Amino acid sequence: MEAGEDPKAGPPDEGGAPEVDHESVYSLLQRGHELMRRRHHAQAAIVLERAAVAEPGKGSILEALGRAFYNSGQHDRARETFEALLEVDPSAHYAHYALGQSLKQLRRPKEARTHLKLAVALSPGTNLYRAALDRVGTGPTKEKPPKDTGKDKG
Repeated sequence: MEAGEDPKAGPPDEGGAPEVDHESVYSLLQRGHELMRRRHHAQAAIVLERAAVAEPGKGSILEALGRAFYNSGQHDRARETFEALLEVDPSAHYAHYALGQSLKQLRRPKEARTHLKLAVALSPGTNLYRAALDRVGTGPTKEKPPKDTGKDKG
C-alpha cells in the first residue's frame, strides 16, 4: 500500500463500473417507492433506473420503474419498461395492464386492447383491468371515411 491510500477502500475496481451490492439496490428500490408515494415520479424514475442498471431483469424493479415513468408522463419509456418486464415474466397481469395503459396514452388503441384483454384473462377478478379495457372499447382501428354530405350528387 502506498502512502495516502485509504486502507478501507479495498482493491481498485479493474472492471470500470462501480459494484453495487444487493443492500444498496434494495435501498434504491425502497427510496424509489418512497418518492412515488410522495408523488415525485420523475425523481423516482432516476433512482429506480440506477437500481435497474445494477440488477437488470429484476421484475420488482422494472415494475416500479415502469410506474414511475408512466406517472411522470414518460409513456414511451414506460412502454419499453413494461415490455422488458413481460420478457422476464410473460404472465405478469399487472405488466399487461400497465403496458396497455401506456399504449393507450401513445394513441395505439389496438395494441392497448390486446394487452388489456390479456390482463383481464390472467386476472379476471380485477375490476381495474376490466374497467380499463371497457374505456379503450372496441372502437375503430382505422380512420373513419369522411361523411357523405350529399353535395357531390347531381
